[in-house]
Amino acid sequence: MLTILGFAMIATFLVLIMMKKMSPIAALVLIPALFCVFVGKGAHLGDYVLDGVTDLAPTAAMLMFAIVYFGVMIDVGLFDPIVRGILKFCKADPMRIVVGTAVLAAIVSLDGDGSTTFMITVSAMYPLYKRLKMSLVVMTGVAAMANGVMNTLPWGGPTARAATALKLDASDIFVPMIPALLVGLLFVFVLSYVLGVRERRRLGVLTLDDVLEEEKETETVLVGAGGSGDGKVSMSKGVAGGAGSGTDASEGDKDSGDDDGFQGLDPDRATLRPKLYWFNALLTVSLLTAMIMEWLPIPVLFLIGAALALSVNFPHIPDQKARLAAHADNVLNVSGMVFAAAVFTGVLQGTGMVDQMAKWMVDVIPGSMGPHMALVTGILSLPLTYFMSNDGFYFGVLPVLAEAGAAHGVTPLEMARASLVGQPLHMSSPLVPAVYVLVGMAKVEFGDHTKFVVKWAALTCLVILGAGMLFGII
Repeated sequence: MLTILGFAMIATFLVLIMMKKMSPIAALVLIPALFCVFVGKGAHLGDYVLDGVTDLAPTAAMLMFAIVYFGVMIDVGLFDPIVRGILKFCKADPMRIVVGTAVLAAIVSLDGDGSTTFMITVSAMYPLYKRLKMSLVVMTGVAAMANGVMNTLPWGGPTARAATALKLDASDIFVPMIPALLVGLLFVFVLSYVLGVRERRRLGVLTLDDVLEEEKETETVLVGAGGSGDGKVSMSKGVAGGAGSGTDASEGDKDSGDDDGFQGLDPDRATLRPKLYWFNALLTVSLLTAMIMEWLPIPVLFLIGAALALSVNFPHIPDQKARLAAHADNVLNVSGMVFAAAVFTGVLQGTGMVDQMAKWMVDVIPGSMGPHMALVTGILSLPLTYFMSNDGFYFGVLPVLAEAGAAHGVTPLEMARASLVGQPLHMSSPLVPAVYVLVGMAKVEFGDHTKFVVKWAALTCLVILGAGMLFGII
């Protein structure tokens, strides 16, 4: 019964948010509360929620101060050179921009923290997507998949969990898995190229001599400025089809007020601190280094970093208050999502739904599949890491699967490597706090992101699984 109710709760949540019948925060709170009553444990709802909040409170604190920190770094101009470099490479070509998003997300993911990756990637790319009227779900989807592949790094979390659960060395799991993961990352880049070409066909190729010095006023017309007579922007229709003649578009930008997303690149904004650029760069590098080396807990690092960034860049208290107010919307949105997710995870775990769902999925595996348990584990990692936390999967389910595999001669190393396959999909799970940073900063509905990314992320997982089997790793 708990198994059925667990799957029903997850399905209800996903359907309601994808159909936009409820906001993610409301669904994360009300749906599990309702199902907790159905299970007959409504009297324990408070305990379950407090347990979930206790588990996720450090994450919420980290996200709150990380958003403030990176928001201040954007304000003072730390990432402006990155955006200029991407612009120089992309040349306002949607295909190059999407590929650039994947490459940037993959590179930044080397720090092992998804939230940081998404904050930096969205900070750099969001203004460009908004300015060129590109699809924001393409940006969030590509960034999530690239980060998901890179999340398998030994310091990223899943590999360490698998090694701990099965008493293995993390390097023995990860190093042989590198060829399959590289194939998966290459697939993400190829997919980014395909999605970028699709965006190019939809929008055409915009020709900009210098986007950064493009008209600064909010009524600037970018896409379809053929009627303005300034000749700065043109759209080559049919570029993808080879029939383009370079004619100017004639449609104007009706939503000039929606151009605020490009403010981050305004070279004259009052918050710029060019004289403190190297201080801010050194502070950021030091912060990321301390995070990777685990010198202090991540929430503490970002708390100290945010305090230093505010104090040095904006020594006057009114200016500090103004910066906090400017980023309060993102902070409230993301931290609210995390605490709402605590209700969902608290009920799932507290009622025993997660345990029963995992046991059921293990029990339905036919005995004849025993010799192929690595393949089974790889396939199961897709839904299981999407519907439950990494801790729940690696510490609760993987040891059971590994025991079943060992009875048929499948080594724990093969099982551990197979368990990493689902990470590209896991990074878009509603139970992963980082995904709320991604969609929140990108101003994308979680349901829209889910509808777009699930099929592509699942395909990326299967490509990694196939490559692992082809190379004899899994």
